[in-house]
Amino acid sequence: MARRGEFELTTALSAEPETVWSRATSAEGINDEMRPWFRMTVPRGLDALDIDSVEPGRIGRSWILLFGVLPVDYDDLGLERIDRGRSFLERSTMLTQQVWEHERTIEAAPGGCTVTDRISWEPRLPLPGTALRPLFGAFFRHRHRRLLRHFGSASV
Repeated sequence: MARRGEFELTTALSAEPETVWSRATSAEGINDEMRPWFRMTVPRGLDALDIDSVEPGRIGRSWILLFGVLPVDYDDLGLERIDRGRSFLERSTMLTQQVWEHERTIEAAPGGCTVTDRISWEPRLPLPGTALRPLFGAFFRHRHRRLLRHFGSASV
């Protein structure tokens, strides 16, 4: 049984890469992408969940709250790599996932930029990683629709 699942999603936005990076790596932007389904808390000891204010390494535990109030999972956040203004690689563990990797890349493109999310995971429960692809895929498509709503679409 293949324990690991993965997918990639790219969206063209009509905003400059720097503008998208600034919002998409801030607590406000992250939580806006997740609304109304989820909200993430700021790890203890940090003033804000903002990638530009941290260095690579373990960041701390962030609770994932269903509808913004009910704790349903946590993300023990770790940032493997940060290429400020361009990309990051989160490599974390979660209550439900033995491995969680989220790589986001923002690249200049005609009319704005593209945002690419590469997601991979390995569930803690003994089930194939592909079993969660529909759920995680739907969630990240939702996040990309929220980005489109905020920045508008660019034709690439």
